[in-house]
Amino acid sequence: MHNSVRNELSRREVVVGGMIAGAAAFLAACESASPTRSAGLPGPLWPDAGTGATVPPPPVRTPPSGPVAPPRGVMPRTAWTSAAPQWSVATPMRGIQRITIHHDAINSLGLSGQGNIAKRLESIRRSHRARGSNWVDIGYHYVVDPDGRVWQGRPISIEGAHVSENNPHNLGIMVMGNFDEHRPTSAALAALSSFVADQMRRYRVPVNRVYTHQEIKASACPGRNLQGYMLSARGPGGPLRYV
Repeated sequence: MHNSVRNELSRREVVVGGMIAGAAAFLAACESASPTRSAGLPGPLWPDAGTGATVPPPPVRTPPSGPVAPPRGVMPRTAWTSAAPQWSVATPMRGIQRITIHHDAINSLGLSGQGNIAKRLESIRRSHRARGSNWVDIGYHYVVDPDGRVWQGRPISIEGAHVSENNPHNLGIMVMGNFDEHRPTSAALAALSSFVADQMRRYRVPVNRVYTHQEIKASACPGRNLQGYMLSARGPGGPLRYV
């Protein structure tokens, strides 16, 4: 990671806000407020473009269009919903150049079991679709649960809806929980690190293009406890540093 980016990450303050229980809490906590950098910066080059350095985008691996089978070991979308995305209003992804990590801001203490996780995911999907006719689907491409499973969310063939004004070329991964209130489980962290590393290799995304929500837009997401973990995971000796 560029020194300027590392220095900024070490100075960044976590914006802690109140969360509303249930699926509505996810919408409040992960809703972007104002940008932490100039809104005029090109999305895929953030934040390097603000340093004065010219940083070319990494090679692009473009996902296929339409429905896509999940990576090996990932719970398929059909395991939690029979609903299809609203393809008619979806925007094609056209390549992945960065990854952003989130939480859903819903307390997940005691949440366990495939059936309960599936119900939570469907509840989140419905709350997103209820926001308006232009909402395609659940906002994230993948979700990590407290038991350490990774679930397929929105197909990677289309842009997500997880960081306002920064969704193009951006793979959205959410970890279930409110990490301002509690810590992620060890199983969730192990699954997150392994899965993110796999996606970094698959799409040739360097560590300096793996972000958390609050590093792109003003937000409490992904909570101070997951934010702290991501800082160490991308740091020297961390599981993502030398992918």
